[in-house]
Amino acid sequence: MNPAAPVMMVDIVLKDAYCRRSRIPLTLLTDRHAPVPRFLPAVLGAAILGLSVSGPLARLSSADALAIATWRVSIALAVIGPILAATGGWREYRTLQRRDVAIAVGAGTMLALHFWSWIASLEHTTVAASVVLVNLHPLVIVTGSALWLGERPSGRQLGGLGAAMVGAAIVAYGDSRASSATASNPLFGDLLAFIGALTVGLYYLAGRSLRQRLSLWAYVGLVYSACLVALLILALATDATLWPQPAREWWIFGAIAVGPMLIGHTGFNYALRYVPAYVVSLAILVEPVGATLIAAITPGIREVPGIWTLVGGAVVLAGLALGVLQEGRWKGEGGRGKELK
Repeated sequence: MNPAAPVMMVDIVLKDAYCRRSRIPLTLLTDRHAPVPRFLPAVLGAAILGLSVSGPLARLSSADALAIATWRVSIALAVIGPILAATGGWREYRTLQRRDVAIAVGAGTMLALHFWSWIASLEHTTVAASVVLVNLHPLVIVTGSALWLGERPSGRQLGGLGAAMVGAAIVAYGDSRASSATASNPLFGDLLAFIGALTVGLYYLAGRSLRQRLSLWAYVGLVYSACLVALLILALATDATLWPQPAREWWIFGAIAVGPMLIGHTGFNYALRYVPAYVVSLAILVEPVGATLIAAITPGIREVPGIWTLVGGAVVLAGLALGVLQEGRWKGEGGRGKELK
C-alpha cells in the first residue's frame, strides 16, 4: 500500500466527521470559489500512478521487507525535514503534551508494523491480492470509530464494508486453492496483507486527534520519525540486513519514497482544494487496479492475477466505493464552508 495514503485518509475521515457534527454538506469544505484548473485530471492521474507503483516496486526488490520499509521512511524524512525547516512547521512540536507524544509513538509503531507486514506479503502472494486486501482498512476505521469514538456508521457504510469482506473471502478462497511461481504461499501472504490493513487502520484511529492539532507536514514528520525508530528496533531484533545494499536497490527505495510521497501525496492534497473529499477517496481506491496493471506489464514481474482474485478484488473495491460515497444529504448546495487545517 502507498505509505502516503494513510495521511490522506485521515484527512478525509476528519472532514467527514466534522461535517456530520456540524450538519453541513461535505462539499462545502472545498474551495467553491476557486476556478478548477484544466490540468486537475492530469494531477489526479499522476497521483494515482504515484500510489500504484509502490506494490510493484516492492515486489521487484530483493531486499528484506524491513530494509525496504526502513529506507523508504528514511528517504521520505530526508525530504520532509527541509520542508519543516523552511515552513517553520517544527515549531508546532513545542505545543505537544506527553499524551500527544505517546499517541505519535503508538501511531508510528502501527505504521511500522503495517509496512513490515504488507511488504512481506508481496513475497508470498500476488500484487493484486496484496493491494486489494490491504485496502480493507476502512473496516477497522469504522469498527474502531463506533467502539471508541461513538461514531455510528451509516447503513450504506455497513453494507459496503460487508460486501468488501465478502470480496476478501473470495480472494482468500481462490488463493487457498492454488499457488504459482510468483506466489509461493498465497494464503499466508493474504494473511500478512490483512494484518497490514488492520495495523494501518489502527494507525488512522490513533492519529486522528493528533492530526487535528498539527499541520500536515508537522504530523507526517512526527509520526514518520516514530515509525523509523520502530522499524530500526524491529530490524535489530530480527537481524534484518539494512546495509550494504546493491545499487539497484537504492533506485527502488528512492522510487518507493518519491512516487507515493511527492507525487501521490502532494497531488491528492492539491486536488482536495477543488473537489469533495469523497472524490479523492474514490481515486485512492483505483490504486489496486493500477498496481495490478503495472505488475502485469512490468518485466521481472509479468504477473496476471487469477479469476478468483479478479472477481474478489472487484467486489472489494465496489464495496469500499459504496461505503465512501456519501448519503444524499451530504451532497447539498450551499455557501462557503469552514476549512480544516
